[in-house]
Amino acid sequence: MPLVQKLLIVGGGDVARRAVTWLAQRFRVFALVRPEKAPAEDWRRLGAHPVTGDLDQPQSLARLAGLADRVLHLAPPQAEGVRDERTRHLLAALSRSGSLPRRLVYVSTTGVYGDCGGALIDETQPRRPHSARARRRLDAENCLRRWGRTHQVSIVLLRAPGIYATKDGQGEGERLPRARLEAGLPALFAAEDVYSNHIHADDLARACCRALFWGGAGRSFNVVDTSDLRMGDYFDAVADYLRLPRPPRCSRADLQQRLSPTQSSFMQESRRIRNVRLTCELRLRLLYPRIDLNPVS
Repeated sequence: MPLVQKLLIVGGGDVARRAVTWLAQRFRVFALVRPEKAPAEDWRRLGAHPVTGDLDQPQSLARLAGLADRVLHLAPPQAEGVRDERTRHLLAALSRSGSLPRRLVYVSTTGVYGDCGGALIDETQPRRPHSARARRRLDAENCLRRWGRTHQVSIVLLRAPGIYATKDGQGEGERLPRARLEAGLPALFAAEDVYSNHIHADDLARACCRALFWGGAGRSFNVVDTSDLRMGDYFDAVADYLRLPRPPRCSRADLQQRLSPTQSSFMQESRRIRNVRLTCELRLRLLYPRIDLNPVS
């Protein structure tokens, strides 16, 4: 099968930037950008062709119709509501051409599973999101699957947990809860703590690249490492790495009084997630199979 020539990246964050250098060697890459968020010249230096547009302004997306053979959709939903209007706007724009992409890869969240009481789960677990944030992701997954079936486009869903990374050789790329630790926000007592799942940003970027070639239509994949950590233990490890004080521990009742609803929502759900499909079907060998806080070389 010849390589597809054109790829559209939607969502110009850290993971997209980690993937684009590899992708630009195999595709003609287009990146949907909002100039105030990601200057076009930055994307040109990475090997991509910037296309100006805003998922919140559907009239700005006309150039996306028929543009690419494959799409990597990394854009998060808007901050409110239970529907992902941004994904709806993207699909409407892509549908305006008779030349649709063959495959679309979407990065969702393991939050769509909701609270599993610490149980060990895989992709067959029913999706029962609790937070509005996760419900928007579930809505996006459902929209994409319906659209894929209607238009015979192969949809691949990647469900990511907490994404982390240390600084690279240029002192950039850190994805750690530094601000939380510097603020001295508490974690739960061990007896009440929840399980937390993670993936290194480099491994998520590599999973995105693999999914553009591998994975059956409508298939979902948990993009998680094999760490088996409580959330407080993760915060302790990050604090030690950053040479910051470990967070104080408190009860769940006290935690809800001291944190905002958004901050405490991450401590209301407990899951341990298997990644067998990721390693067997997408054939991804993780660079960071367990939490690794050593600087990236």
